[in-house]
Amino acid sequence: MRRLPSRLLAALAVTPFLAGCFASGGGDPTDGDGGDATSGSRLRVALAFPPAEQLSPYGADATLLSRLGVSEGLTAMDANGSAAPALAQSWRRDGDKSWVFTLREARFQDGTDVTPAAVAAALTHATEAEPAPGALTGVTLTAEPDGDRDVRVSTAEPDPVLPLRLSSPSLAVFAEKAYKKEKEKEGEREGTGGGKGAGRVDPVGTAAGPFELTKVNGATSAALDRFDDYRGGRAQASGIDARFIADGTARANALRTGELDIAEAVPVAQASGLDRPMRQDTATTRTTSLLLNAASGPFKDPKLRAAAREAVDTATLAEGVYEGYADPGAGVYGPAVTWADGKRVEPTGRAAAAGGGKGAAPITLATYDNRPELPEAAQVLKQQLEKAGFRVELEVREYSRLEADALDGKFDAFVLARNTMLDTGDPVAVLAADYTCGGANNIAQLCDKDVGRAVAAAERTADPTERQDAAMKAEAAVLGSDAVLPLVHQRIITGVGTSVRGVLFDPYERTLVGTGTRR
Repeated sequence: MRRLPSRLLAALAVTPFLAGCFASGGGDPTDGDGGDATSGSRLRVALAFPPAEQLSPYGADATLLSRLGVSEGLTAMDANGSAAPALAQSWRRDGDKSWVFTLREARFQDGTDVTPAAVAAALTHATEAEPAPGALTGVTLTAEPDGDRDVRVSTAEPDPVLPLRLSSPSLAVFAEKAYKKEKEKEGEREGTGGGKGAGRVDPVGTAAGPFELTKVNGATSAALDRFDDYRGGRAQASGIDARFIADGTARANALRTGELDIAEAVPVAQASGLDRPMRQDTATTRTTSLLLNAASGPFKDPKLRAAAREAVDTATLAEGVYEGYADPGAGVYGPAVTWADGKRVEPTGRAAAAGGGKGAAPITLATYDNRPELPEAAQVLKQQLEKAGFRVELEVREYSRLEADALDGKFDAFVLARNTMLDTGDPVAVLAADYTCGGANNIAQLCDKDVGRAVAAAERTADPTERQDAAMKAEAAVLGSDAVLPLVHQRIITGVGTSVRGVLFDPYERTLVGTGTRR
């Protein structure tokens, strides 16, 4: 998902120990265990989401770059949800509002060095993007060189999770050339010389990951070559031929017939058609929810939102649509966030139901087909809501053609699959981005004073355990609004060819191909 944007100091970890670690067979993508391979087969990979923003890292496309091993930031996120070294080898807090990151020796794919000046400039560009990356929601950040190897990153208010925040794929670091190209394009288009608000970056040959993007064919495919000067050693595959295939059945069929080595997000309905070794399911921090427009239309009325909540049967979705590859929705955070269940409190401030949707204006329920279960889930929801008296019109499009309208609040209801830890790894960040008045990803158009106060209190909490408790209080306020109805917590099925090794099965869905991925 959008803004949708590695790893925090262990002492400040505020995210869960997951049920398992990244299962890769080839090592963590940041551990440098890429082997000494000087040749290797190219990997054929299909991703479910075509580029929506010309592969800009500031929006939904950030994870395309990170999953293909193109981009890196100062930090990365490990399997336990903690910040770990990436371009920064270490960091320390310097006062309440500043952190100092010490860089390791590394090069960008254009041959220039990763320097404090380059990193500071890259982070500054991210702060100037419009709209801002989700990882920076509510955060005012500045970055500047601090000596030969250090970068000082400061925030207007204390940010105890800053190292984890900087792991976001949307805060990846690129060479100066990436921003110059975009500035020239903005200047040609607007006659302003570019500058603030130039919301895209050219990632072709300018990132710092193990694979270099060499060619992008619109929204259909991309070519990547191994970056031999990668700081962690050469990748074992010589390159990647990536295809963007929104149709889940087509992805599964291409894997089945040997046209692909890796296919992400195999539809549940297609999983049984793959031999068991070819399908790997992973518990993730992804929750599918029904978001109700709280700012306009019928669901502006909290009583009608409550009626919709009572109409929804999540067990039917988990057992029927997802065929056991999901658990019924319990909250914003699912079972993969292992600490959440023991801390969850009852929703607060809920309105009484209005007795069904009879007499309400017709509602438009929308979703996207990049994740094939979503249209089926939406169809079941349509039937459940109609049984409760609502009149429902269903609209399904490919995600890139739907996102802008969803964020603008043009639908009454929206079925969204959202990885709650994707942007920053911080449980509070998703609440701020998705459910507060100024949230960059607020599809529910929720602007509730009780929610705002609870989220703000959680953001101010530094102690990891207390931050978890505060996040659950904020979740209770969010759920109490009935603008967010968690449906299922799903497992993601990845299709893997029988000769392929080292795929990264990431609960946070940030990585897929690493230095050890090969065939």
